Order: sequence, then structure tokens, then C-alpha cells
Amino acid sequence: MEFDLTTFILEVLNFLVLVWLLKRFFYRPVLAVIEARQAATAKTMADAEAVRREAEALKGECGTRLAGIEQERLAARSALDAEIAAERARRLAAVEAEVDADRQRRQMLETRERSEREAALEREAVNIAARFASRFLERLAGPELSAKLAELALSDLDAQAPENLAALRDPAASIKVVSAYPLDAARRAAFTQALGRLAGRAITPEFSEDAMLKAGVCIMAGAWVLMANLRDELGFFAGSLDHGG
Repeated sequence: MEFDLTTFILEVLNFLVLVWLLKRFFYRPVLAVIEARQAATAKTMADAEAVRREAEALKGECGTRLAGIEQERLAARSALDAEIAAERARRLAAVEAEVDADRQRRQMLETRERSEREAALEREAVNIAARFASRFLERLAGPELSAKLAELALSDLDAQAPENLAALRDPAASIKVVSAYPLDAARRAAFTQALGRLAGRAITPEFSEDAMLKAGVCIMAGAWVLMANLRDELGFFAGSLDHGG
């Protein structure tokens, strides 16, 4: 194969024309497309970097928010635990107070029941003692005991306080001397003299007998009464024991 210079030159010219054509009509558009793609890629990368930075910022913000939420949760849990503990303590205190109140009520009821039982036993003992004393003194009742109680009544008349003598000094008052047994003339005179001295005037008492007195006398002047007889003394004795004194 022979070397043809003209052909070679034409080939070179064709190649140069091809390169020019490529550069003119194909390389620049391709380069523009490549540059556009590079710019788009660069923009995409920049956007991606911005998004990454934004994501990092959001991640940090979310971490901060999560930390705050965790702190709030812990604070709320602590407050709830404290509230539960306080409510438990309040309820325990209320239960203890109710238990104490119930214990006190039971103690009061037991004390009251014990007191009532003791009072009932005391009343029964008083009744027994009163019945015994009544039967014993009834056996002793007679003119001799009645006379001694009459003498005691005369002594009590001399010991009366002034404020008790107003009824005796009232002229309209009816004065009575009631005895279990008939009083002899000497004792009637003694009662008449003593009552007249206390009344400050001459009086005539009304004497009578009442076997219910058992022994002794009962002197009455209006609303004023002097009792010195076995019946009333036994009643007073029973009443005093029944009331504890």
C-alpha cells in the first residue's frame, strides 16, 4: 500500500473538520449538559448538605426536647410519687384515727358497762343492806326506841337554824307532832314548850299517832318538817347509799 500525501492531508483536514464540527455542534452542548449536570449535582449536594445540617439541627433540637420531656416526665413521676405517698400517709392517718376513735369508743362502752354493772351491784348491795337494816331495826322498834327518838327530836329542835323557824313563827301555820307510839303527858309538854319557845309565842301542837313511822316522831309546821323516826331514817339511809354517800 502506497502512502498518498494528498489523501493523508485530506484525512487530516477531514479530521480537523470533524473535530471542529464536534466542538462546534456537539462538544459544547455536551459540555453544557455536563456542566448543567455538575451544577445540578452540586446543587443537589448542597441541598443534601443543607438538609443534613437541618436534620442535624432537628436531631439536636429533638434531643433537647426529648431531654426536656424526660426531665418533665421524671419531675411528674416524682410529683406523682410524692402525691401518692402523701395520700397514703393521709389515709393511714385517717385509718389510725378511726381505729383510735373506735378503741376509745369501745373503752368508753366497756367503762360505762363496767360502771353500770358496778352501780347495779352497789344498788343491789344497798337494797340488801337497807332491807337488812330495816328488818333489824324493825325488830328493835318499840316504845323504848320511840322514846329515845323523841328525845333526839327535842335535841334537834334546839339546834335548828333561824331560817328554818320561819314556818314555826307563822301564826297561820298548823303545827303537828306525829309519833309512832302515843306520847306521855311529859313529852307532849316538852314538845309544846320547845316549839313555843322557837315560835316565840304560845302554841298548841296537834298530836297524833301513825304506826307507819315504826318508831320516833315527825314534826310538821307548814312546809317545814323535822323527821326523827325509824321509817324516814331508813328511807334516808337507803337513799344516801343509793346515791353513793
